[in-house]
This record gives sequence, structure tokens and C-alpha cells, in this order.
Amino acid sequence: MKRDLVQILDLTKEEILHLVDWGHRLKDLQRREIPYRPLTMKTLGLLFEKPSTRTRISFQVGMYQLGGEVVFMSPGELQIGRGETVADTARVLSRYLDVMALRTYSHSTIEEFAQHASIPVINALSDRFHPCQVLADLMTLQESFPKGEELKVAFLGDGNNVAASWLNLAARIPIKLTLGIAPGYEPPPEILQRAKEEGAQVEIVHDPSEAVKDAQVVYTDVWVSMGQEKERQERLQALAPYRVTKDLMALAHPEAIFMHCLPAHRGEEVVDEVIDGPQSVVWNQAENRLHLQKALLLMLLEQI
Repeated sequence: MKRDLVQILDLTKEEILHLVDWGHRLKDLQRREIPYRPLTMKTLGLLFEKPSTRTRISFQVGMYQLGGEVVFMSPGELQIGRGETVADTARVLSRYLDVMALRTYSHSTIEEFAQHASIPVINALSDRFHPCQVLADLMTLQESFPKGEELKVAFLGDGNNVAASWLNLAARIPIKLTLGIAPGYEPPPEILQRAKEEGAQVEIVHDPSEAVKDAQVVYTDVWVSMGQEKERQERLQALAPYRVTKDLMALAHPEAIFMHCLPAHRGEEVVDEVIDGPQSVVWNQAENRLHLQKALLLMLLEQI
């Protein structure tokens, strides 16, 4: 039976840890320049409605390194851009490809595609969730805190798709998650409620200083995502108190790290001296997208 990754809650705790473990293994193989190509004759399709740097390149490079091929598509290049249904597109592409990753505006597009596809489908970002990012973030946490202690993660700013995926992760992995969110920018209540029902240790506060107190991880994301440009000035004003500065980082745990899923709008959600400073692990995060997604492709294609 085919598996999809539409959101992190599609995975068990054991599967998440298995994925991350394989991410570390694949990273080690690459560092030692040991070829590992179990996906020869397999093809990954990438259907992206939004521009991308890390997601597109990490999936493409990862599939190539595993021995497979990649076909990149934008809606304007397909009949879906002229009215063919998502369901029909999913059925057709399933006859050509072995696995599919979609980066879409609407989460419902990914859900519909997964429903009608006969191949594994990966959510490479939607307006609701960004599971690949947060799974790679967990890999980065393990590298930064190898003792495996339970960590306090403070997510600041907007309760967006990345925050929602952190809620999902906290429902599977022991993490104390504090969302320092501006009033009116909280994550969807149904996502928060389900995470709590499934065991997430989470609280929402509106004071950024309270959110980061004693946190080992301070995390933020852009305030204006693609499709929100009309709200730009309103968002910048509402979220300004949540900018991650050196003074705010000083309130966190002395060994705290700074994380950002990128791209960063420097001077808005974070200042240069933090993202370029010694506590920043953002480049490790970006690299680990490659290794974690390779592990995900192997899992969904039943190679691990």
C-alpha cells in the first residue's frame, strides 16, 4: 500500500526517528564520498506552483545522488494550467513517475492529488504545513544537542505553516514548544487542538521575552509569505515586536541556538548579527533538507 507525507502526523514517532537516523547515515556517506544509488530507474516528479531554492534543489540533487531522475513541472507547463483537474493530472502522472512532490498555495491541492495518485505523494510546502522542513530541523536539533535531552523550542512571530508543522512534531517527539505569536496570528485552532490531543506539550504566549526564556532553540520564519504581499505593511507592524535580536537571544538558554527555515528577510524577523552569529545553525538546517529528504524518498519507495 502506497504511503504519502501530507503532514508529519502521517508518520509515527518510530518512523520519524527512523527517517532522521537515515538522514544522518546518508549525510555521513556523502561526507565520505561513498556512492549509494538504490533508486536507479526511479523518477521523482516535482510540481511547484511557487518559486523555490532549498526545496527544489535539495529534492533534485537528492534524487540524483540516489541514482534516480527528476522531472520538474510548473502548472503553466501542464494541462492543469488550462483546466485539467487535479485528480486527472494525478492519475496520469502516476503512470509515468514513481514518486511526486508538490509545492502549492492551497493545502487542499496536495490532499486531492494524494487521494487520486497511485504513487507516493510528498507535501513539499503548502499554506497549511511544511513537513519536510521541520523533519530536517529535528535532524539539526540532534546534531546540536547530541545528548538527546528534552528541549524547549520557542517559535516566534506568525503561526504559519512551519509553526503548524512544529505543532505536529511536538505531538510525536518530546519537545516543549512555546509559540510566541502576535495576537490574531495564531495557528489554526483545529491544528493546535489535535496536537494537544495527541500529546504535544505546547503553550501560546504573546510576549516574545516570555517565549524565549530558557529556550534552547529560538526559531523564526518570514513574516510575509508568497501570496500575502497585500498584507505586508499590516504584518510588519503587528510582528515587529517579535524580531529576533541579540538582546532577545540573551534571554534564552546560554547554549541556545538560532534557527530559521530561510529565506530570511534580514532586518525584519531577524537581524544580521543573530543569523550570522555564533548561535546560528541556519546553514546546517538548509543542508539537512537534502539528507532528510533522501531518507524520505527511500522510505516512501520502500528501500528502508
